[in-house]
Amino acid sequence: MDELTRARLWAPWRLDYIKDPNRAKAPRAADGGGTGCFLCDLAADPAGDAERLVVARRGPAVAVLNRFPYNNGHLLVAPLEHRGDLTELSPEQSAACQSLLSDLCVALRETLNAQGFNVGLNLGAVAGAGLPGHLHWHLVPRWPGDGNFMTVTANASVIPQSLGILHELLVDHARLRGDADGGG
Repeated sequence: MDELTRARLWAPWRLDYIKDPNRAKAPRAADGGGTGCFLCDLAADPAGDAERLVVARRGPAVAVLNRFPYNNGHLLVAPLEHRGDLTELSPEQSAACQSLLSDLCVALRETLNAQGFNVGLNLGAVAGAGLPGHLHWHLVPRWPGDGNFMTVTANASVIPQSLGILHELLVDHARLRGDADGGG
């Protein structure tokens, strides 16, 4: 391998995000349809879960792989209904989201050997919410030396596994555990 090849990290799936961050945050259906909220769009039709990378549904909550992950296994957990603030969640919605976050930590430990997690919730645009109208938690698995420094030093992420393979792994994990609410 030559010096030039070793110096590059290829992440072609990030190009859509780089070219048009607004489209990447709220992709619309190919026919121009959809709500403008990608979480509402993916929540609307469970038949499309595999295509939309939904890994689990639990009552009024849903979990989906982040298409622009910070790390391998980066998930978003959200209420199915369009809610922008914690105060807008019913106790059932809040409990379902927290339960899903907890179970996904177990799934990521068992499938990816995650040794820690960052769990984040940005409330409002000024707090960094990329989709301020639809509350969602970021669940990011971590490992010692996982390379997450790359986002700071090179504005790049190093993701060692494709989203499709990771989706299959997590959905299969849910099925093996007997979780009837697994996605896809």
